[in-house]
Amino acid sequence: MSPRLAMTPCRQPRTSRIRGFSLIELMITLAVVAVLASVIVPVAQTSMQRSREQDLRLALRDLRNAIDLYKKAHDEGRIRKSVGETGYPKNLAILVDGEEDVRDPKHRKIYFLRRIPRDPMYPDAGAPAADTWAKRAYASEPENPQEGEDVYDVHSKSIGVGLNGVPYRQW
Repeated sequence: MSPRLAMTPCRQPRTSRIRGFSLIELMITLAVVAVLASVIVPVAQTSMQRSREQDLRLALRDLRNAIDLYKKAHDEGRIRKSVGETGYPKNLAILVDGEEDVRDPKHRKIYFLRRIPRDPMYPDAGAPAADTWAKRAYASEPENPQEGEDVYDVHSKSIGVGLNGVPYRQW
């Protein structure tokens, strides 16, 4: 053993320094997280609302297109006509169930929808899809839409207002 090594005292590492966060560091971290959360939550809510509004637009477009196709088939004489009918479906289920094509030699059915879309703004997820929509009859006034013997148009039952400022009932 070298004499030099024998003479140096053993140095012990300092253990008096405590590792961890101080209270001030924790408070600053919590404040930063709170500010970030207060910014992110409204953005996320707006994004979710925008997504539901897009779903509403698509559902309304699909339903209205199916109603128009039914009316066109009626006007072309492909659906059995009755005296006094407007040519619009009596309910939304007919669009899914289909109608017999009287021009087809095999009398196959004409289908207008695969399924009735739900109103994404309707609060009760357990309600049947057809019951989530407010319906307007052909004889109903546009300013005060009422249900009747047929379905001329559909709109949302929601009392909410869209991001564009227009109530969902008017979409």
